[in-house]
Amino acid sequence: MKKQRPVNLELNTIKFPPSAVSSILHRVTGVAMFFALLFVIWAWAVSVSSAEGFANVQMLMDGIVGKLIAIGTASALTYHILGGVRHAMMDMGHFEELKSGNVSAQVVIALWVVLTVVLGVALW
Repeated sequence: MKKQRPVNLELNTIKFPPSAVSSILHRVTGVAMFFALLFVIWAWAVSVSSAEGFANVQMLMDGIVGKLIAIGTASALTYHILGGVRHAMMDMGHFEELKSGNVSAQVVIALWVVLTVVLGVALW
């Protein structure tokens, strides 16, 4: 019996539905927040160690790298909260149909982009 399976699956040709993208982004932002938390713990430890340490962390956060870290962390937190609320609503029985699930995922992603731009402008 010969099976007609693809030998080499090209992942860049696969089109994910919005609900799948939303689920993947929720997981990615959770991992990103873990690594951001490591940075926050390091910055806190250095800043409370001495006045010089505080000045160094303040200088880092006032620079481009610090602002990008702050915006990235705020963006990850924003999406993770929005995605978490969406998943909680799905657990309560809302947005479980295919169309409404995809629409809710698109709304969450669009709202995340808008809030990230607003946060980026506010933090810059």
